[in-house]
Amino acid sequence: MFELKQSEEILKDKRRLRWACRRGMVELDVLFLPFTEEVYDDLDERQQALFRRLLTCDDPDLFAWIMGHQKCEDEGLKEIIQVLLARVKV
Repeated sequence: MFELKQSEEILKDKRRLRWACRRGMVELDVLFLPFTEEVYDDLDERQQALFRRLLTCDDPDLFAWIMGHQKCEDEGLKEIIQVLLARVKV
């Protein structure tokens, strides 16, 4: 019973995460949604927390950081952006 409840919570969290990946910019959607589906579960807990925190940032900042137009000053966010970009280049 505990495992079933735990599985339900994981699914709920994943649905929330997918919803947070839906952005106002299609350029971000095409990065975040596949990353969530294909990579997120393989990240360690710290990196998952960084990705969730990244999703709380404003779209213009995210776009500027990902495209290299601006430098992200937050070391943790910079790390998860590099993980995201490395995955996209594969």
